[in-house]
Amino acid sequence: MADTALRADPALKAVAPSKSQLAYEFIRERIEDDRYVSGYRLVLGSIAGELGISVVPVREAIRRLEAEGLVTFEKNVGAQVAFLHPTEYTYTMETLALVEGAATQLSAPRLTAEHLRRARQVNEAMIASLDGFDPHRFTQLNQEFHSVLFEECPNPHILDLVHRGWNRLAVLRDSVFSFVPGRARESVAEHEHIVALIESGAEPLEIELAARRHRLATLDAFHAYQDEHTHH
Repeated sequence: MADTALRADPALKAVAPSKSQLAYEFIRERIEDDRYVSGYRLVLGSIAGELGISVVPVREAIRRLEAEGLVTFEKNVGAQVAFLHPTEYTYTMETLALVEGAATQLSAPRLTAEHLRRARQVNEAMIASLDGFDPHRFTQLNQEFHSVLFEECPNPHILDLVHRGWNRLAVLRDSVFSFVPGRARESVAEHEHIVALIESGAEPLEIELAARRHRLATLDAFHAYQDEHTHH
């Protein structure tokens, strides 16, 4: 019924994009803060009712989230918050290791002393959070740290691929740190190593490989956990 009303009324159609954006932000925020966990069913009518809009913009928002890998749509099940399968996580991390390594290397000559100070400040906050470990907070800080180092990348195509990779990882909200907390301590030490390389004007390839190895070490920790978990 709401769909028909939207098609029939041009005034409603005109505001649909902003309503779609509203629905998109509403759903995405709840996925990111864990109110909608993996497997949570997204009932279009309920979300539309909460927002006081028709189901059409909600459907558009869900399609957009599906394109970003945050939502899956299955026949007879409908839309639900995506699970990040181990294989999917592996592919995402392998890709991110390559593109984020490249983005960090290309950013390096453009990073100022202020950028590096900011990166160290975030890394210090990560170190401080290790004792009363909160994987969700640690993951947020981790993204903030890496953003400082790769956002100055002058190649928009590479940067877009990095952002897509991080968006896909958002599905596994607390990333690998929630079940391999020991990895967090190694991670912050590697962060300082990458910053020191950039600061010393190291060869671009050395910076790229350090950033790549850092990302792959997290993937290795995930695989080690998985093997142990499977065999016990």
